[in-house]
Amino acid sequence: MTETVRSRFQKVMKGEMPEDRLPVLEWAVWWDKTIERWLAEGLPGGLDTHGIKRFFGLDVDYQQWFLQILPGAPGGPVRHGQGWIRSEEDYERLLPYLYPDPVPFDRETARRWAAEQARGEVVVWFTLSGFFWWPRVLFGIEEHLYAFYDHPELMLRINEDQARYIRKCIEQFCEVCTPDFATFAEDMSYNHGPMISRELFETFMLPFYRQTVPLLKERGIIPLIDSDGDVEPLIPWMEEAGLEGTHPLERMAGVDVGRIRERHPEWKMLGGFDKTVMHLGEQAMRAEFERLLPVMKSGRYIPSVDHQTPPGVSLEDYRLYVRLLKEYCARAVQP
Repeated sequence: MTETVRSRFQKVMKGEMPEDRLPVLEWAVWWDKTIERWLAEGLPGGLDTHGIKRFFGLDVDYQQWFLQILPGAPGGPVRHGQGWIRSEEDYERLLPYLYPDPVPFDRETARRWAAEQARGEVVVWFTLSGFFWWPRVLFGIEEHLYAFYDHPELMLRINEDQARYIRKCIEQFCEVCTPDFATFAEDMSYNHGPMISRELFETFMLPFYRQTVPLLKERGIIPLIDSDGDVEPLIPWMEEAGLEGTHPLERMAGVDVGRIRERHPEWKMLGGFDKTVMHLGEQAMRAEFERLLPVMKSGRYIPSVDHQTPPGVSLEDYRLYVRLLKEYCARAVQP
């Protein structure tokens, strides 16, 4: 058979090898400062994210985020890290602006995505605000960590409401287009591991994963978690929740995809390429791909930058990265 963008992705996620190469995906869009630099260095203007991917010869993926808070909501944050609420009363006042129904997304665009997906030309995915991420948006970064102890009932109520909204997102989007995979945005680790204990995870998050993950799996959608930092200690927790993989696998946080593969043979991974070597030339980038190559050959792993490409990476640096990515994605399927 002739491989497509979608068939390669599906095979790798099953632990199989495509006939020609692994997917060459860039799951994370680039920093605005990176794009500004590249425009000055010759990147054509007027391209959207997908146009930039096509310009570099990358496989194309379409990602849908779901709006959670309607415009005009009162009490919005005035600085980074600040939240919307501090009490149940604040949550009650905000509720008319939360969890919109019908879920707001462009249905005509989703139909076009579904048609391209059916032809194998693209991979489609959506991102759901997870059960650590969403209360943090509402409370703010610091207040959220106190809220596990100061507002436990409200935390559970918020995540119960969020689980219902996630059900609506899944049902309504899948009426138009069924994604290939989904990610729960969490960012619940930093460079020394999880920000909360397993006990808090099992009380405040696990019950709601158990409500929502099966809704994805019954539709054939692969459920992944998106968390920065050192995610390795989280993997057994996420396996318990029914999740099947993670990204972005940040090298700076000490994440080792080889160690993950050894300990979790069927865990799916996306990312893992150390972005801090992308400006250091071909030898450094080749060394990084050599580190990843055994895991690329093992299946269930798609190499990609372990977060957004930083502005220290020139246009020519990135062209070199893509050339090497294609070379190693072809080498990975060779005996």
